[in-house]
Amino acid sequence: MNQLKLVGLYFKIGVLNELEYRVNFFVQIFQSGLSLLVALGGLAVVFDHTNQLNGWTSPELLTVVGVYFLIGGLINLIIQPSMQRFMEDVRQGTLDFTLVKPEDAQFLISIRQIQIWKLVDVLIGIVIMSVGLTQLGAIIGVEQGAAFGITLLAGVAIVYSFWLILATCAFWFVRIDNILVIFESMYEAGRWPVRIYPGWLQFTLTFLVPIAFAVTVPAEALTGRLGVETLLGALALAAGMFLVARLFWRFGLRHYGGASA
Repeated sequence: MNQLKLVGLYFKIGVLNELEYRVNFFVQIFQSGLSLLVALGGLAVVFDHTNQLNGWTSPELLTVVGVYFLIGGLINLIIQPSMQRFMEDVRQGTLDFTLVKPEDAQFLISIRQIQIWKLVDVLIGIVIMSVGLTQLGAIIGVEQGAAFGITLLAGVAIVYSFWLILATCAFWFVRIDNILVIFESMYEAGRWPVRIYPGWLQFTLTFLVPIAFAVTVPAEALTGRLGVETLLGALALAAGMFLVARLFWRFGLRHYGGASA
């Protein structure tokens, strides 16, 4: 309960901070609209020449685009800005102010920065998913909805763990921003199901940069393509990566010199 209050408090602070620069809202709408046009334009070009792409129909791929925006919005809402602030604190030696607080430090550094305008992408994702499912004529039952919810949470946990592992490297390396930029660039590949890519790229987007479990797997749950093995694999990977990220974080914390270093 105390952690929920902290999340609410940081969200309120984020709202107040962002309202000081309301032009950011219109900038976000422009950026999200442009990204949406690019994604939909790509679909239009593909399906102008074929009826399906490696077994995926147009409504199914529209659903993938919706999940892509939803997950991307959640990442950029809290995970990405919080991790970037954490790395900046490590560089400046100001992480001390977080470590002395009577709350788990990993939890605090994970929620401290919230960019509320990224909710625009979350809303766009929900709308696009709804349109795609409507075109499919799909009726989401309890099992299908539960599978989507579980895989969505697993995908967020996997991406969070991946970001935390990368950000923790800041304890040893002065700047690792370029690595995070590479991740953001590779996330663009999530607009399409990973199964349409060559084998080596599927492996990269599944195990090295876990885009598949963040976007494709939840989309498969919505469109009725998800198998039990994939569901269990997503849960196992989420639990395993979260544990590894937690252990790596604690290991890295022991190498933090603080402001006096």
